[in-house]
Order: sequence, then C-alpha cells, then structure tokens
Amino acid sequence: MSGLTGSPFGDLGWPASAGIALAVCVVAMGLTAWISWRVGRVSVVDVAWGLAFVAVALVLAVASGQWLSWLLALLVAIWGGRLALHIHRRSRGHGEDPRYAEMLGDAGFGTVIRKVFVVQGFAVFLVSLPLQTAAAYDVRWRWLVGVGVAVWLVGLVFEAVGDAQLAAYRALPKGEKPQVMQTGLWRYTRHPNYFGDMCIWWGIWTAGALSLGWLPGLLTVIAPVAMTYFLAFATGARLLERTMMQRPGYPEYAARTSMLVPLPPRG
Repeated sequence: MSGLTGSPFGDLGWPASAGIALAVCVVAMGLTAWISWRVGRVSVVDVAWGLAFVAVALVLAVASGQWLSWLLALLVAIWGGRLALHIHRRSRGHGEDPRYAEMLGDAGFGTVIRKVFVVQGFAVFLVSLPLQTAAAYDVRWRWLVGVGVAVWLVGLVFEAVGDAQLAAYRALPKGEKPQVMQTGLWRYTRHPNYFGDMCIWWGIWTAGALSLGWLPGLLTVIAPVAMTYFLAFATGARLLERTMMQRPGYPEYAARTSMLVPLPPRG
C-alpha cells in the first residue's frame, strides 16, 4: 500500500485521513447536540446520523482527490441523504422518540451528550473506517469495487422499498389497516430497512477497504461488524421490538418471520 499523490494536501496517509474524519465527527455531533438542546428533542440525532457520514465522505474525497473516495462519497450521499430526509418526514410534528425517552429517563443534558452524542460520534468514526482507508491508499483489486457497489445497491433497494411499503401501510384508513405490516418485503424480514442498512455498509467496506488488499480489509472489518451490531442489537431492531411486542398480532408475526435476513416465513 502506498500513500496517494494528487491530493490538495499532499500524500494523505491513514493517520491524516483518520484525523480528518475524527474532526468532522466532532463538529457534526457538536452541532447536532446544540440543535437538540435548542429544540428539546434528542431524536434529531437520527436525522444527523446519515448526514454525518455524508460530511465525512465528502471531506475525505476533497482531501484525498482519490477517485474511489469520490465514488464512495456519492454512494454515502445517496444513502445518507435519503435516510435523513425519510426520518425527518417521519418524525416531523411528533415528540421525542420513545426509544430515547426510555433510555434516558430524566437525565440531564450532560448525560444526554455522553450517552447519545459522544457514542454516536464514535460510531460514525468507527463505521467510516473504510472511507478513511480508501482516502489514504491505492486500489489493488478493482473488481471488488464493483462487487461492493452491487451489494450497496441491494441494500439501498431493501431500505427504500421497505420504507415505502411501511409508509403506504401507515397511510391506510384504520378500518382497512391490518394489525401488523406483513406484506411485500415485510413478509420475509421484520426489518427490511435495517437489513438494507447492513448491506449498504458491507458493500462500502468491500469497495472501500477490501478492494485495497487483505490487510486493509481485515483491519477495517470492525466497521461493518459494528454497524450490524448497532442495527441488530444496540439502537436498532432489538430496541424497537421491545415496543412492538406489545402490539396485538406482533408476537405471532415475529414467531414466523425472520428478524433481519430475509427468509421464507416459518409455518
């Protein structure tokens, strides 16, 4: 692996790209914390989540001048922009997200910063490791960039189609709405949007780190693994299902439907 040339900052090695990413994460989450304090809602961090990745990817692309960084910035911008817009539309006019209300209780804002914004900022930095690596080193296996983009595209389809199907379900009149959304992609996975997110970041890791060689791939595989953990167990599916299991019909739906990976319904 060799540091890149052609960057407006000269040769950009991984320590420099990591420092740039860290600085962007600090600024992004600091600004989000200030907005959260002004509006009185911690859940604004959900909108900022995708936009923080977009900021990291774009700044790294500008700093490195690497074609792969610009490609990854495009992929991240499509994902992060769509996600931020979707969450903003969904949460507009509503109060605090029940997940944050349950997790934080009556905690002061200092605790909120520590438990939410610092954690989210660190998560963005960790998951963006493939973006940092792609900005610092040359591509070794170009065909893996294509594989990564294909996996990313599968994830985007699952996420966008799943969100659209759920929005259509929520728009149904009460008398026509089934107890639980269980058609389309939701027949095969209880969380097609989370599964899509997982595919997107495994695709970005494949294109942005594994394509550079086995060593960059192994050293950064913690990024998609961490995103998978967040989506499945930390702030994603498991946390959401604590509430969903109280809904009539949901336990039965859960018993026959895979939680994340799409599979034929059981029974």
